[in-house]
Amino acid sequence: MEINGVIAKVIAGFYYVYDHSGNIYECRARGIFRKEEITPLVGDHVTVVEKAKDTYVIDKIHPRRNQLIRPPVANVDIAIVVVASVSPEVSLIALDKLLVNVLKEKVKPLICVNKIDLDGGRTFEIIKNQYSIFDIVGVSAKTGEGIEELKQKINGKISVFAGQSGVGKTSILNCLIPGLNLKVGEISKKIERGRHTTRVVELLRAGEDTYIADTPGFSSIEIMGILRDELKYYYPEFYDHENCKFPGCNHIFEPECGVKAAVNARMINFERYERYKEIFMQLPAKKEYD
Repeated sequence: MEINGVIAKVIAGFYYVYDHSGNIYECRARGIFRKEEITPLVGDHVTVVEKAKDTYVIDKIHPRRNQLIRPPVANVDIAIVVVASVSPEVSLIALDKLLVNVLKEKVKPLICVNKIDLDGGRTFEIIKNQYSIFDIVGVSAKTGEGIEELKQKINGKISVFAGQSGVGKTSILNCLIPGLNLKVGEISKKIERGRHTTRVVELLRAGEDTYIADTPGFSSIEIMGILRDELKYYYPEFYDHENCKFPGCNHIFEPECGVKAAVNARMINFERYERYKEIFMQLPAKKEYD
């Protein structure tokens, strides 16, 4: 018997695999994976076979679309980038950096503005205006507003959260998975306790073929591993306007730049472009070697 599913959790050499109906199987991995230096990851789509009664083995790991290092999870479809309308006040440059980090990992970002009930949707409107290139949803974990829309957007996907402390990631997770009842701050405290040990990632089932990683996600607002000349590749609103005179144009100092022309024509948001220039100057111009 063959079973197709996704690895939800790894504990002490055992792999826990969900099938499409939500049944979970405790499995070992084939020895050949170790010989070939292949490590099954949470999020891997796998084929499981039953070797004996109630004894299961991961027989095949299907090709990965992507693989994150922190958190260690494969095949992530969506990063739910959470910001709060108030408390804490949203930092748009921090949001820009989070989006760069998400796109660098080849993951689709979904901007989720939480606590929209606290400012009448003002912050949500600002973000919709400046980030129209991205998928955006406004929610209130307190009132439930927007939660159904968010559920629809992540349906059938593997998602992770990204966002700074206090924006309400755990509260949103509790709304998405009724009965979960994680305490606010519980996820981050768990990770903090495990800082010097192997980080455990678990996929929580939020519906058929719908999973959310039980981890704070990749929430650093520091951009690592990107040079100045590469930053432009992580601004998708630039793509349709890069009819610049000079190859390799960074859209800042160069004359006859298509992106700058688009900014002047209000085809690209001016405020976001100004923050692009600020982030550009913060990045190294070349790799540093020891």
